[in-house]
Amino acid sequence: MLRASGVVKSHDGTPALRGVSLAVRKGEVLAVTGPRGSGKTTLLGCLSGQLPVDEGEVWFNDLPLHTLSRADRERLRREQFGWVGSQPDLIPELTAAENVALPLLLAGTGRKAARIAAAEWLERLDVADCARRRPAELIQSQRQRIAVARALAPMPAVVFADDPVAPLHRANQEQVLRVLTTAARSHGLTMVLALHEPAQARHADRTVALLDGQAPAPADPAAKPAPAADTDVPDSTDAPLAATAPAAAAPA
Repeated sequence: MLRASGVVKSHDGTPALRGVSLAVRKGEVLAVTGPRGSGKTTLLGCLSGQLPVDEGEVWFNDLPLHTLSRADRERLRREQFGWVGSQPDLIPELTAAENVALPLLLAGTGRKAARIAAAEWLERLDVADCARRRPAELIQSQRQRIAVARALAPMPAVVFADDPVAPLHRANQEQVLRVLTTAARSHGLTMVLALHEPAQARHADRTVALLDGQAPAPADPAAKPAPAADTDVPDSTDAPLAATAPAAAAPA
């Protein structure tokens, strides 16, 4: 469903991604882990079309993001992708419920249906009592939960979450990660999580670790396991033959 091949990206001449390749299956929850500065945020930005790649390819189904114009990438993000960052980025003039309902309204959902969906997601994230309050009246952890609700309410094809629980206390982090991953699985959403804490990756189906902008080469599921090494002592006549085989004569 989502595939990157040989992605290279630099920021002001500093390499952030060095030939990263990976694939995400439909309905999979993938965790991307690594220390700060390893390229997690940049990778999610390239996969979601927020950042154009310098080299390589990014595909969403049969659509090549790496060749799309900026306007086409923005349209794709609006119609197919959801995003949760490490900061809520809510619209300050809107209430919590209005913030969550906004992407639904922009997608053409009726007002009543959008309000109902917003209320349901606020309830699931334990911030239903914040529905009529504006962001400035809320604490950071409440604002972040509302941002998560806003990303999930439209039921996008792919949800990208860049360290989405960073502003939360540890107990709240676990709850929000469970809500995110449970929602993805129950609704068949694909999710790519960037996580700073490797232990949090247990909520995902699979983990890819980044280090210095590089990731291990993806394993080929069709590859056959290598045969077990022969621990028998080789026949005494074999080794000397290999060691003393005559070299080919040099041309005259």
